Amino acid sequence: MRTKIRKAVIILFWLAVWQAAAAWIDNVILLVGPVEVLRAFVQNIAQPDFVRIVFCSFARIGLGFFLALFAGLLCGAVSSRFALLEEALAPVISTLKSIPVASFVVLLLIWFGSSHLSFFISFLIVFPNVYVNTIAGLRSADEKLLEMAHVFGMGRFRRFFYLYRPALMPYLNSCMKISLGMSWKSGVAAEVIGLPDYSLGERLYMSKIYLDTAGMFAWTLTVILLSFLFEKAVLRLAEAFADWRPYPLVAAGKRRESRAASVAESVPEAVPADVQSAAMAAPRIGTGGISVSHVSKAFGEQQVLADYSLDMKYGGRYLMMAPSGGGKTTFLRILTGLDRADAGSVTGVPAHTGMVFQEDRLCEECDAVCNIMLGMGRGAGGQGRSRAQTIEYVRREASRILPEDSLTKPVRELSGGMRRRVAFLRAVLSPAELLVLDEPFTGLDEENRARSAAYLTEHLAGRTLIVTTHREDDVALLQGVKVALVFSESLCYNA
Repeated sequence: MRTKIRKAVIILFWLAVWQAAAAWIDNVILLVGPVEVLRAFVQNIAQPDFVRIVFCSFARIGLGFFLALFAGLLCGAVSSRFALLEEALAPVISTLKSIPVASFVVLLLIWFGSSHLSFFISFLIVFPNVYVNTIAGLRSADEKLLEMAHVFGMGRFRRFFYLYRPALMPYLNSCMKISLGMSWKSGVAAEVIGLPDYSLGERLYMSKIYLDTAGMFAWTLTVILLSFLFEKAVLRLAEAFADWRPYPLVAAGKRRESRAASVAESVPEAVPADVQSAAMAAPRIGTGGISVSHVSKAFGEQQVLADYSLDMKYGGRYLMMAPSGGGKTTFLRILTGLDRADAGSVTGVPAHTGMVFQEDRLCEECDAVCNIMLGMGRGAGGQGRSRAQTIEYVRREASRILPEDSLTKPVRELSGGMRRRVAFLRAVLSPAELLVLDEPFTGLDEENRARSAAYLTEHLAGRTLIVTTHREDDVALLQGVKVALVFSESLCYNA
């Protein structure tokens, strides 16, 4: 309230200065005061064609702005994906940004006449700004989140809505704040030059012809008010779109079928009988397994993996242990297709993979339930449930290892341990046939480690599991998971 009062006092002060200056000059052609301007403004509103004048100018300039916004977003999105198109459009964008508006006005008057001049000018002013900022915004998307989306098989719509949109909106908001005002200034200036019928620019020009200074100020006030209201409305819509975070659509449907033989054939001996029963009831995920053959990977002069080979059966549980820097994460990145091996091959990796990364890689503004549902591919995660039933199912499952009051908060407000459990649930509750967990219990206390491990064992259901860890007691924590792979500084071998 104090701020509002201060702003009101400042505005009243300058209005008083303006009125005093008009009274001192005492010439209505050179300067009129705010009282005369307000009187002329009311007279303009009373004119029978006032609404038509405002509507026609608003339609031309508004249509030019929205068409430029749409075209800039579309061309920017395609150019951010295809570098060749960006290079092809670069001279056009540079030309549009550098040529003076007056040159555009003259050319457009020759080509199209005055009727649609403000529309074209508004478009040409806004389009380059939206185009450039769209490319910058899309390319600022978090690469780690994009890798997460690749592993979980997120579709293009989900990637845009939950990953690219939060990165794009700050750039787009900044661009629109500038472009909205510029579109009205340049659009009305074009109307003053082109003088189309029923336009604000025509009325400004006629006020000049008749030396109607009060009328000119009044029509200028109309332009300012329209520009202000238009800007507020568009920015409010953009803000609402940026803050809109619905849960992902998860279509009801059967879980994806497997490829060939029963999981029961590949359940490790160390798995307890009740877990084996759960695995035997799971979908059939194929015979054979994942084959890693003579894989090598180096980063510069540092050799991380050297001629490494490993076979893993479908439905098996594999625990990888090595010192930091021993190649565990690199191995997982090659396995999931995030990195390419320098030599060798990896075959038999299931099409649907769920992964816990070393970092949590969460959509910060979304809540825990939304982040978990992002791992459920549309048509894959519903498992016969409707969307509402899937949301309820996720909430019920998440509350088993997370406090209920944390499920509806943006994950940026959660503690590190809670965030880790959200990332863990996103992988475990996904319809993946392969679970790849890179030190999944990092940051958890002993109680939550045990609870999360028990939850994983219960929900594994015969899926292939690969876990990296530094702790020997994770073997017991995961209920006798077979240690199938060990890394060391000098040796890689199957246990």
